[in-house]
Amino acid sequence: MGTSTGAAPSIASTPAILTNHEPHAQGSLSEYGSCLQGPGGTPGRDGNPGANGIPGTPGIPGRDGLKGEKGECVNEIFEKPWRPNYKQCAWNSLNYGIDLGKIADCTFTKLRSDSALRVLFSGSLRLKCKSACCQRWYFTFNGAECTGPLPVESIIYLDQGSPELNSTINIHRTSSVEGLCEGVKAGLVDVAVWVGTCADYPRGDASTGWNSVSRIIIEELPK
Repeated sequence: MGTSTGAAPSIASTPAILTNHEPHAQGSLSEYGSCLQGPGGTPGRDGNPGANGIPGTPGIPGRDGLKGEKGECVNEIFEKPWRPNYKQCAWNSLNYGIDLGKIADCTFTKLRSDSALRVLFSGSLRLKCKSACCQRWYFTFNGAECTGPLPVESIIYLDQGSPELNSTINIHRTSSVEGLCEGVKAGLVDVAVWVGTCADYPRGDASTGWNSVSRIIIEELPK
């Protein structure tokens, strides 16, 4: 029988090599050695702000609002400053003894149609009669009495009253006829003073401007 020259290798005597593919947990052995992992470091500082981003797309337009209330229409008018406009006509001793008709006139230039005219007559007026009588002094504007709003006038009424009074009473007294007239158009205006009768009364013996100064004053005023 032959003799074996060598012993067959035993499987149990061969060392096994194991490969571990799982990661090491914190605190476990390092794959580079057998040292433990140290504690974590302190947090780092905040970084610098980043650059601005690209602008976004415009949003969707909002809904229309509710309709507002109707406003008031205001017309701004720029007017020139008001300048005084007046005139005086005067006479010395008119001594006008008529009972009906024009006494005196004065021409005035009215600058605006939306203004008013203030007129004044100042002078001696007299009325006498043997029985009750009445006389009226009044203004006209271009031949017509004022209608805006009413005539400019003054009256004198004389009534003897009783037989014992002297029927020849003759008093001359300075009086005035004054008022405002609206509605007269701009331009030349003939302003005149007249004497006439009162309604429903007989006229007497009238006298205007005896032995004294008489004057007409005209002034344009803003309304």
